[in-house]
Amino acid sequence: MSTQRTKTKTDGGDGERPAGDEDVLELGGRTFRSRLIAGTGKYPDPETRLAALRASGAEMVTVAVRRVDLDASDDASILGQLGGDEFFLLPNTAGCTTAEEAVRYARLGREAGVGDWVKLEVVGDDETLLPDVSETLEAAERLVDEGFEVLAYTNDDLVTALRLQEIGVTAVMPLASPIGSGLGLLNPVNVRILKRRLDVPVIVDAGVGTASDACETMEQGVDGILMNTALAEADDPVRMAGAMRRAVEAGRMAYLAGRMPSREYAVPSSPREGTLD
Repeated sequence: MSTQRTKTKTDGGDGERPAGDEDVLELGGRTFRSRLIAGTGKYPDPETRLAALRASGAEMVTVAVRRVDLDASDDASILGQLGGDEFFLLPNTAGCTTAEEAVRYARLGREAGVGDWVKLEVVGDDETLLPDVSETLEAAERLVDEGFEVLAYTNDDLVTALRLQEIGVTAVMPLASPIGSGLGLLNPVNVRILKRRLDVPVIVDAGVGTASDACETMEQGVDGILMNTALAEADDPVRMAGAMRRAVEAGRMAYLAGRMPSREYAVPSSPREGTLD
């Protein structure tokens, strides 16, 4: 488990521009310098997974409670491999289809000693893997009441996101596009609306396929990205992880810098005043 880091000023989405090293991500009383959260599934082998996670620069990594062995005493288990001080483990409820299931597996993660954080995921359709909104809201309310720090996977619907915020989640995690699709950010306008209207962090989850997707997503002003398949299913996961790290950083820097206006006419890059006849 990662240790508490020093808190510093973070961007609140209100136009303030924190400088350099002060731009960090704060979640649930913890501070993270990386805005990339990485999943741990689908890698060809544990060695590639570890190398890719390190190349990504991620400090927080997700583990699926119902799909992995959470025995920390077993060196071959994912908790045995990743559960030291190098990474902050975020249990997730991937594969759950009801609020009852999600709550049960979140509790199992806590009982296994992984902590009281959870990435809440309740899927409502086997083909698209889109979230079940009503079950997600029910599970979120129950888990927040039980003291969990809940990062809730959802669609890019503002009303649902506002409801999750009212419940008290730590972060809202709208999808960029369906899980594992690699289609990139399909609805940038919706994501910008969520970021503008919410007070809690907005972390885009699912659908990022390559570095340009990650950069474009971060340019919307979101607080971070969670990705798994884009890394694990790349021909070279370690190299892709390095590319994603740079893309997330570049997209964040571009957002903070403020892009030039888009125009439908040309503007000369050199001033005309003072030119020689």
